[in-house]
Amino acid sequence: MDNKTFDFLSRLSHGLALQFGENCEVVIHDIKPGDDMISTIVFIENGHVTGRKIGDGPSQAVLDAIRSEKRAEDHIAYFTKTEDGKILRSSTIYIRNDEDKIEGVLSINFDITYLAIAENTLRSFTGSVDNKKETPKITSNVEMLLDDLIEHSVRLIGKPVALMTKDDKIKAINFLNESGAFLITRSGDKVASYFNISKFTLYNYIDMGKKMTGGI
Repeated sequence: MDNKTFDFLSRLSHGLALQFGENCEVVIHDIKPGDDMISTIVFIENGHVTGRKIGDGPSQAVLDAIRSEKRAEDHIAYFTKTEDGKILRSSTIYIRNDEDKIEGVLSINFDITYLAIAENTLRSFTGSVDNKKETPKITSNVEMLLDDLIEHSVRLIGKPVALMTKDDKIKAINFLNESGAFLITRSGDKVASYFNISKFTLYNYIDMGKKMTGGI
């Protein structure tokens, strides 16, 4: 992004952090064409909320937006969690250039852990909610994000890699592909090694997974 855009976003981020206090993390990601996605954070306020800093990599929401073949829309007031268990109310706003390409992302993450605990305590007296949907994590670097995605793919299949069939592995790898895991540099080597397959087989499985889900 250009200096004028960055200057405005950094001042806006600082103002939001001051307005809502130390529990509000505000992050600016700079997305460059052909970037390896290892380091996208160029500005951050209250980084202690997620444990991230300038130079760290993107979150799952950022990868999803870049991976998607559809125009990504701003994602407002959704829930995420950190590696150490904090519950966050997050918003992801995409910054676009004159060609309508994503050049930056403004992320806001508000720590509502204690509010959620209080809500759950009150709910225990009034009823219960069965919510099995997995809440996405915010990690401090892309290596941790890739590890988390791989673990998630295994949980989706419901069995360890050693017991997976070919179809199981195709489904797991298709999940990784749709989640943007292969945008991460050298992720193919790690995924192939984890599933005990060759890089050639990995690419075949990716193609098979696309056909199974009607992808291109």
